[in-house]
Amino acid sequence: MKIYFGFIFLIFLSLPCFSQLPKSGVYIYTFCEDEFGKCLNNCKVVINGNRITIYALDGLSVEKGAIIDKGILMKHKTGVWIIGNKKTDINLNEIGGCSDGPSIINFTKKEYRTC
Repeated sequence: MKIYFGFIFLIFLSLPCFSQLPKSGVYIYTFCEDEFGKCLNNCKVVINGNRITIYALDGLSVEKGAIIDKGILMKHKTGVWIIGNKKTDINLNEIGGCSDGPSIINFTKKEYRTC
Protein backbone atom coordinates (compact mmCIF):
# COMPACT_ATOMS: atom_id res chain seq x y z
CA MET A 1 0.00 0.00 0.00
CA LYS A 2 2.89 2.40 0.79
CA ILE A 3 4.35 1.79 -2.65
CA TYR A 4 1.00 2.73 -4.24
CA PHE A 5 0.79 6.03 -2.34
CA GLY A 6 4.45 6.76 -3.06
CA PHE A 7 3.83 6.25 -6.78
CA ILE A 8 0.81 8.58 -6.74
CA PHE A 9 2.85 11.20 -4.85
CA LEU A 10 5.62 11.07 -7.46
CA ILE A 11 3.10 11.54 -10.27
CA PHE A 12 1.72 14.71 -8.64
CA LEU A 13 5.25 16.05 -8.12
CA SER A 14 6.07 15.57 -11.78
CA LEU A 15 2.91 17.21 -13.20
CA PRO A 16 4.45 20.72 -13.53
CA CYS A 17 7.14 19.23 -15.78
CA PHE A 18 4.50 18.26 -18.33
CA SER A 19 2.91 21.66 -18.91
CA GLN A 20 1.14 21.64 -22.22
CA LEU A 21 0.39 24.12 -24.93
CA PRO A 22 -2.86 26.03 -24.64
CA LYS A 23 -5.68 25.00 -26.94
CA SER A 24 -5.75 26.53 -30.40
CA GLY A 25 -7.46 29.90 -30.26
CA VAL A 26 -7.09 33.65 -29.87
CA TYR A 27 -5.79 35.10 -26.60
CA ILE A 28 -4.79 38.48 -25.19
CA TYR A 29 -1.36 38.46 -23.52
CA THR A 30 0.69 41.16 -21.84
CA PHE A 31 3.46 42.55 -24.08
CA CYS A 32 6.67 42.87 -22.03
CA GLU A 33 9.92 44.47 -23.17
CA ASP A 34 12.95 43.26 -21.25
CA GLU A 35 14.99 46.22 -22.52
CA PHE A 36 12.87 48.54 -20.39
CA GLY A 37 12.16 45.96 -17.69
CA LYS A 38 8.43 46.41 -17.84
CA CYS A 39 5.25 45.33 -19.54
CA LEU A 40 3.89 47.98 -21.89
CA ASN A 41 0.52 46.89 -23.18
CA ASN A 42 -1.33 43.92 -24.62
CA CYS A 43 -0.92 41.88 -27.77
CA LYS A 44 -3.08 39.34 -29.56
CA VAL A 45 -1.80 35.78 -29.53
CA VAL A 46 -3.12 33.30 -32.09
CA ILE A 47 -2.26 29.66 -31.44
CA ASN A 48 -2.94 26.99 -34.05
CA GLY A 49 -1.61 23.65 -32.83
CA ASN A 50 2.08 24.27 -32.20
CA ARG A 51 2.19 27.40 -34.39
CA ILE A 52 1.89 30.89 -32.92
CA THR A 53 1.52 34.41 -34.29
CA ILE A 54 1.75 37.55 -32.13
CA TYR A 55 -0.13 40.66 -33.36
CA ALA A 56 0.21 44.26 -32.18
CA LEU A 57 -2.71 45.97 -30.49
CA ASP A 58 -3.19 49.70 -29.80
CA GLY A 59 -0.52 51.33 -27.67
CA LEU A 60 2.53 49.61 -29.14
CA SER A 61 5.15 51.27 -31.31
CA VAL A 62 3.97 49.41 -34.43
CA GLU A 63 0.71 49.61 -36.36
CA LYS A 64 -2.24 47.75 -34.86
CA GLY A 65 -2.54 44.33 -36.49
CA ALA A 66 1.13 44.13 -37.49
CA ILE A 67 2.80 40.77 -36.89
CA ILE A 68 5.30 41.13 -34.07
CA ASP A 69 6.50 37.53 -34.00
CA LYS A 70 5.58 34.12 -35.36
CA GLY A 71 6.98 30.65 -35.31
CA ILE A 72 6.75 27.26 -33.66
CA LEU A 73 6.10 26.80 -29.96
CA MET A 74 8.89 24.77 -28.41
CA LYS A 75 9.93 23.89 -24.91
CA HIS A 76 13.52 25.09 -24.40
CA LYS A 77 16.04 22.92 -22.57
CA THR A 78 15.58 25.23 -19.55
CA GLY A 79 11.88 24.35 -19.40
CA VAL A 80 10.48 27.68 -20.65
CA TRP A 81 8.37 27.97 -23.82
CA ILE A 82 9.95 29.79 -26.76
CA ILE A 83 8.84 30.87 -30.21
CA GLY A 84 11.39 29.13 -32.39
CA ASN A 85 11.92 28.63 -36.08
CA LYS A 86 14.01 25.46 -36.18
CA LYS A 87 14.36 22.38 -33.97
CA THR A 88 17.84 23.36 -32.81
CA ASP A 89 16.40 26.46 -31.07
CA ILE A 90 15.56 24.29 -28.04
CA ASN A 91 19.27 23.95 -27.30
CA LEU A 92 20.38 27.57 -27.75
CA ASN A 93 22.26 29.06 -24.81
CA GLU A 94 20.73 32.52 -25.20
CA ILE A 95 16.97 33.02 -25.45
CA GLY A 96 14.57 35.82 -24.70
CA GLY A 97 15.47 39.19 -23.31
CA CYS A 98 17.71 41.15 -25.61
CA SER A 99 19.59 38.16 -26.99
CA ASP A 100 19.53 37.13 -30.63
CA GLY A 101 17.63 34.01 -29.61
CA PRO A 102 13.91 33.28 -29.75
CA SER A 103 11.38 35.16 -27.65
CA ILE A 104 9.87 33.63 -24.52
CA ILE A 105 6.17 33.14 -23.95
CA ASN A 106 4.72 32.37 -20.53
CA PHE A 107 1.36 30.62 -20.73
CA THR A 108 0.76 30.74 -16.98
CA LYS A 109 1.27 34.51 -16.67
CA LYS A 110 -0.01 35.18 -20.20
CA GLU A 111 3.10 37.22 -21.07
CA TYR A 112 4.98 37.59 -24.34
CA ARG A 113 8.55 38.75 -23.63
CA THR A 114 10.81 40.43 -26.16
CA CYS A 115 13.38 43.21 -26.35
